Amino acid sequence: MKKYSILLLFILVQISVLWSQKANNRNKGEIIYHVCQRSFYDSNGDMQGDLNGLKEKLDYLQDLGVTSILLLPLYDADLYHNYFANDFEKIDGEFGTMQDYIALVKDIHKRGMKIYMDMETQYVTEKHLWWRDAVGNLQSVYSDYILFEDAAHNIPATIAFDLRALNSYDGSVVKMTTVNLRNQKVLDYNKKLFGFFVDPNGDRKFDDGVDGFRLDHAMDNLDGKPALRNLFVDFWKPLLTDLKKINPKLKNVAEQSDWKDYGFAYFQHTGVDRMFGFGLQSAIQSFDKQQLIHKADTILAQCPEGKAQLVFIENHDMDRFASVEKNIEKQKVAAALMLLIGGIPSIYYGQEIGMQGKSASYGNTDGNDISRREAFDWYASATGKGMAIWYKNTGPWWNQTNLKPNDGISLEEQMQDPNSLFNYYKKLIGLKQSNPALAKGKYENAENNNPEVFSFYRIYKNERVLVVVNLSNAMQQVTLKQASKRYRQFFGSSVIINESVALKPYEVIVCEID
Repeated sequence: MKKYSILLLFILVQISVLWSQKANNRNKGEIIYHVCQRSFYDSNGDMQGDLNGLKEKLDYLQDLGVTSILLLPLYDADLYHNYFANDFEKIDGEFGTMQDYIALVKDIHKRGMKIYMDMETQYVTEKHLWWRDAVGNLQSVYSDYILFEDAAHNIPATIAFDLRALNSYDGSVVKMTTVNLRNQKVLDYNKKLFGFFVDPNGDRKFDDGVDGFRLDHAMDNLDGKPALRNLFVDFWKPLLTDLKKINPKLKNVAEQSDWKDYGFAYFQHTGVDRMFGFGLQSAIQSFDKQQLIHKADTILAQCPEGKAQLVFIENHDMDRFASVEKNIEKQKVAAALMLLIGGIPSIYYGQEIGMQGKSASYGNTDGNDISRREAFDWYASATGKGMAIWYKNTGPWWNQTNLKPNDGISLEEQMQDPNSLFNYYKKLIGLKQSNPALAKGKYENAENNNPEVFSFYRIYKNERVLVVVNLSNAMQQVTLKQASKRYRQFFGSSVIINESVALKPYEVIVCEID
């Protein structure tokens, strides 16, 4: 009897912990960690980051404070970034198996976290079944699954920028073509494909399914091709509507092909839940108050009800911010703006330790962007267990690697330094998640009299938090336009007195106000 009592007590404790964790997560805002899984952590010693390696590092991500993980594509592909599929239904063997993937998803969900999958089904390679069966074969059941430039179906259509092939960093050449998204059978295929990843075993429990998709290079008129117009209404809308019937809680984000586009047409016509705040990204990097006000007032304040913008500093297609801006204090200010201004923050892996990397010009090869997607630097020595250096000794990108021993840009070094960028991220994330207004509140500009100081409110129900940011490398005296009876300061050392404060260079202060 005693044994059963102990077992019952253990079960009750576990249930209590689970419910407490879920309740705690509901009170937090979402923070996404955008990871190139090939470069994150290698679990089996082949230098390829993989699904089991990511699973091993979930404790790290939870300790950092992120709530969600966004992966690059997982499907079988020849190019290292896994865009342009050989087979949409097969997990790339270098990442692991479908069983490894399901185990990862379940572990993420057990922790109260979410997972998003990057999908780009607009293109296929010459190894894909549709290409292999349809090229030169007018009788193929897939003859109208891809686009052709000739009546005999011998010449598959180009992809974006009129490309027919891409040169890989390993010397191989990968041919690809454009999928006919106007074909009803292709739409039906996509509904089935995406639907599988939403609910792999069909039990409607979704513990094994993604929480949403990143739709890469989503366009209304794909690459300007006359045959692929009106895709918002005829392809994306029916696809996303069908997926929401499976799981209404899905949150899908589209990457607009034009980074100057605010994404409002996507919200209106496709049914996506989120867009990327590219304009806000450039404003944050500018350290220009007027740009910040303009972009935030547009991208955040005008975002439709029930929709959201992803706020970020860098991603896999951009130069690392720490290579653009070497000043660590400015890196911290950019982090504060990204995390506190509103929307849904998205941290690109390694951003939290200031990893560097810029696109290069090594000729016609996808190796040009490897520097932006290098191995996460876990160790001071830049070597060690789990380092996912899949590109080692393959070309000039390795000879010019940003992975340097004892340069201060590693997790091992920064964890020990209370003033490091990593610990700044942790502190800010902890602050954000401890306050409902910072976690979930709406953005509103807070006027002040100094052109070098940007200030804003985050407002949630009856709570109002003020964030004041010195964008300059000099002391700044600033007076706020709106008076407050009381300031309760959470962050920063300078104190507001009679609506005025003298800010240190690049200082950020955060206060709850009445």
